[in-house]
Amino acid sequence: MKSSKSKLLHEVAGHSLLSYAVSAAAAVQPQRVVVVVGHQRDQVEAHLAEMAPHVTIAVQDEQRGTGHAVQCGLVDLEDITGDVVVTMADVPMLAGDTLVDLVATHREAKAAVTVLTARLDDPSGYGRVVRDADQRVSEIVEHKDASEEQRRVSEINSGIYVFDAEMLRSGLQEITADNAQNEFYLTDVVSVARTLGKTVETHQIDDLWQTEGVNDRVQLCRIGAEMNRRILERWMRAGVTIVDPATTWVHASVDLAPDVTLLPGTFLEGATSIKAGATIGPDTTLVDVEVDERATVSRTQGSLSVIGADARVGPFAYLRPGTVLGAEGKIGTFVETKNAEIGAGAKVPHLTYAGDAVIGDGANIGAGTIFANYDGVVKATSYVGSYSFIGSNSVLVAPVTVADGAYVAAGSAITGDVGAGQLAVARG
Repeated sequence: MKSSKSKLLHEVAGHSLLSYAVSAAAAVQPQRVVVVVGHQRDQVEAHLAEMAPHVTIAVQDEQRGTGHAVQCGLVDLEDITGDVVVTMADVPMLAGDTLVDLVATHREAKAAVTVLTARLDDPSGYGRVVRDADQRVSEIVEHKDASEEQRRVSEINSGIYVFDAEMLRSGLQEITADNAQNEFYLTDVVSVARTLGKTVETHQIDDLWQTEGVNDRVQLCRIGAEMNRRILERWMRAGVTIVDPATTWVHASVDLAPDVTLLPGTFLEGATSIKAGATIGPDTTLVDVEVDERATVSRTQGSLSVIGADARVGPFAYLRPGTVLGAEGKIGTFVETKNAEIGAGAKVPHLTYAGDAVIGDGANIGAGTIFANYDGVVKATSYVGSYSFIGSNSVLVAPVTVADGAYVAAGSAITGDVGAGQLAVARG
């Protein structure tokens, strides 16, 4: 990846590669999940502590091949019997259902080893599944060790398996590093199983993307595009209108209701949720934002905010964390908000900074109004009451309260409280 960050922490559709692997593994309801870490282990361990604290971490100090990695993982599984699923941490499109089906095939065949396979038009780089005259698996040969005849085989090893635990332990004791890469190949356990007369089964899948690994930024981009295409297709089939899928990106964790419309250039990330009838875009990025029914958000960047039903935001608005806009409220052109509670029907139409502000229902904030919330040392909050009016080009110097129904004349610098229904004129 040519990165200071572990490959497994790079993201696709808002989640790390490793998180997809842990999620897929959870589908088989395992007794234990073991993640083998080696290169950049500190980063990976910290990520797991936050993302999946239930997993067991095994350390592979020297990277001596897949067989050696599994040996390291088995150290903490001495008491385990039955099935052991071995999967990869860099195949983010592997579905949990595929692992469930793989285990089912393994158990039905009463196999010692079951290999997840696929057939590729161009299998270059993959290990080949070599079969005997009776079409039984005889061995798996890595690409670098394969003969010309074996390289013509189109069936590839995905690197994902189910093993009988006893067979896995005994097989790992038999393998050697006598190969082109001088590594211990997990695939050699398949040959050991056949030599011992054990059943080796395969489970072939047609969805080739589920076997696609990530080794560089090009592959990361390709998989990200395919995953996004599938996410968008799923939402469109669920009743969401996406005008231009080519320019729309939605994270896997986003929730959309039927009759939502996404216009071109929309990016929805994190825990963003959009309710029925809302329209987002064009050219809008929302991260961890809740948008209620029938709201409209145009050419806006927002994070950690809440937008009420029938509210209007944008164009060219910037919603920073802590923004809460009430039902039928408005945040308009070139408005920036932060830690701002804006009541139902209140309007902040244009050219305003509202930081650390509480604005009541039906209030109107004129163009060019500044909520001056920082004195150079601490930040303070300004309160604007319901149905009050703040004239254009005014400054509210926090902490200050403008009570319900008050009127602040245009161009005023308010440094003291304004009572309910009062008129304030403060021009220096």
